[in-house]
Amino acid sequence: MKPTCSCCSSYKEESHNDLTKHWDKAYSKNINKLGWYEENPKPSLDLIKKCKIAKNARILNIGVGTSTLIDKLLKEKFENIIANDLSSAALHKLKERLGSESKKVNWIVDDLTNPTNLLDIEQVDLWHDRAVLHFFNEKEDQESYFNLVKKLVKKNGQVIIATYNLNGATKCNGLYVFRYNKEMLQKRMGSDFELTESFDYTYKNPFNDTREYIYTLFKRIN
Repeated sequence: MKPTCSCCSSYKEESHNDLTKHWDKAYSKNINKLGWYEENPKPSLDLIKKCKIAKNARILNIGVGTSTLIDKLLKEKFENIIANDLSSAALHKLKERLGSESKKVNWIVDDLTNPTNLLDIEQVDLWHDRAVLHFFNEKEDQESYFNLVKKLVKKNGQVIIATYNLNGATKCNGLYVFRYNKEMLQKRMGSDFELTESFDYTYKNPFNDTREYIYTLFKRIN
């Protein structure tokens, strides 16, 4: 049995609390002025269209923040949307914007690197991540992320990951980031997942600064 270290546990909890406060503070601002705000999530929508999933497919949007993707998915009549974020403040703002439509979404506040509530949900048909993975710099946190993907995505399910590419910024919202290319992502996803599409994408944020992303689409084959 692995021994428990109270010092490490306390540090992990403190780190989690600090990050929660960090993101709650970020989402207290005008969301249209956030550096990652995307009025039209076209790259994600294009990949979701290519997934050819049913309207009742289970779609898990992790680290959703106040993303307009949820609005678009509801408009497209998707019926089984799960929205996750570490920040309850972000989800509150998103719920407010959606109004009565928010009742059609399953809301989950949870930490991807130390999940609790997410461990209890049924497997999903699609995992969608825009701009979350690159915030996990520690090997342990990265492993927790990819282990959660492998636990929650069903066979023949699909995974969209959009993260900073190797030419991308080294920091976002005051935090250092870890950048990827498609080979690195395929290695982390493992042999159970097949890379079906990838492309580089230059995003222009509300301040007219550019951010270099890589978008990838994986399918679970085993």
